[in-house]
Amino acid sequence: MNHIVIIGNGIAGVTAARHIRKNSDKKISIISAETDYFFSRTALMYVYMGHMKFEHTQPYENWFWKKNRIDLIKGFVESVEPQNKTVILANGSKISYDQLIIATGSKPNKFGWPGQDLDGVQGLYSKQDLDKLEANAPNNEVCKRAVIVGGGLIGIEMAEMLRTRDIPVTFLVRESSFWNGVLPAGESALINEHILNHHIDLRLETNLLEIKADENGRAKAVVTDKGETIECNVVGLTAGVTPNIDFLKDSGIELGRGVKVNRHLETNIPDIYAIGDCAEQHEGIGNRRPIEAVWYTGRMMGETVAQTICGNKLEYKPGHWFNSAKFLDVEYQTYGWVFSERSMKPYEKHFHWRHAKENICITVAYNNETNLFLGINTFGIRMRHEIFDRWLTEERDVNYVMEFLKDANFDPEFYASYEDEIITKFNTENGTTISPKKKSWKRIFNNA
Repeated sequence: MNHIVIIGNGIAGVTAARHIRKNSDKKISIISAETDYFFSRTALMYVYMGHMKFEHTQPYENWFWKKNRIDLIKGFVESVEPQNKTVILANGSKISYDQLIIATGSKPNKFGWPGQDLDGVQGLYSKQDLDKLEANAPNNEVCKRAVIVGGGLIGIEMAEMLRTRDIPVTFLVRESSFWNGVLPAGESALINEHILNHHIDLRLETNLLEIKADENGRAKAVVTDKGETIECNVVGLTAGVTPNIDFLKDSGIELGRGVKVNRHLETNIPDIYAIGDCAEQHEGIGNRRPIEAVWYTGRMMGETVAQTICGNKLEYKPGHWFNSAKFLDVEYQTYGWVFSERSMKPYEKHFHWRHAKENICITVAYNNETNLFLGINTFGIRMRHEIFDRWLTEERDVNYVMEFLKDANFDPEFYASYEDEIITKFNTENGTTISPKKKSWKRIFNNA
C-alpha cells in the first residue's frame, strides 16, 4: 500500500493528512516529537492565562486518529535519506515512505547573544515552551521581572500572558515604534500607547547585547545597548521565527531559508513536498513573502498538497492577503495590502482615521493615480473577510469601498458604528461627497 509520511503535526501536516484520507485509502503516518496529538498553537497563550486547559486546545478527540487510520508516531526525525526513501528517527528506527511531506514549522530566532541558552531563556512557539514558561514564571514571587526581546506578535502575546499573573515586563523593541516595519505610523503609535497603558515597560530603539547568568547558570539580568543592566528571572526571545529544517542539511533537498518548493509545493526531489512555515517559494506570489508563518496559509498548503498526492495536481493559490491578531485587547484585521511608510509603493496613498478617545482606527490604502482599492487595516472594528475579498477580486475603487463600508462591518447590532464619522473625514481630506450606503445581504451575495 502506498505510504504517505508527514513530518510535523501542526495545522499544515494535519490538514494534509485529513484531506488525503478523504480522497484515498493510502497509508498515512504523522511523525512528531512535540505532542501526542494535534493542538491549536494559537491557543497556547490562553492555557497559561487560565482560560482553558491544554486538552481544550485539541480540535479532535483522541479516537479520531485511529478511526481515520492516521498513524501517529511520537519521535524526533534526525535525518532524511531520499535515495532510500527513508526517514531516520533519533532512536535509530527507520520509516520507509512512498511520498514524504515536510511540515516541520518554525523555531524561535536566536542571533548569537551571549547567554541565549541559559536556563530561564526561552521562546514561545511550542508546547515545550509553554511548559517552560509555566515553570519559569508561575507567579510574581518566583519571577520578579521578565524581559521580552523582539517587537512582533509573539512578543506582545508573551507580555500579555505574563501581565495576567502580575509579573512586571520590560519589552525591548529595536524599532523606533512598535512593529513599524509592518504597520503604518498612526497604527503603530496607537499600539505603543496601548502597551504602555497596560503597565508594560516598553523600551523602543533598544537592543539586547548580553544575558547574564547567576551562580546556578540561570538568567539574572540583560544588558542593553543603552548601557542598562535590567535584572530579571525570565528572558523571552521573540524576535521572529525561522524554518525548522536543520535535520535536512545533508539530505540533498534544496534549501534556502526554508525548504525550496515550486507552485505545486514540490521540492527538487520527486515525491518530497514541503508545506507550512518551513516551505519557501522560489519566488514570492504577488506581494507575498516566499515564507509565510501564517496559520491559514499552512492549512491551504495542506489542502493543496493532498489533492496533488491524490492525483489532482494543483498549484498553491493563496488568494488575497488577510490576517488577524490581537494586541492585548485590541483586535486587528488586515485585508489586501497596507504597507508601512518604509515599504509603501510610489503610487500608494493612505487614508487614516482614529477615534478621538477609544483605541479604534482604520487605514485604507489605494492607488493615488487610479483610485484602485489596495487594502485596509482595522483596529477595534470587526470586518467581514468575504466582503473585502470580493471587492479586491472585483478591483473596486476606494470611493466604492467607502460608500459601502457599512456592508463590511461585522460588529454586533448594538455595537457603536463609526462609518459616518470615517467617511466625513475621508470626504474632507479628498474633496469627495460620498454618502454611506448599505445594501441588503441578499443583493450583496447575488452580485446585485
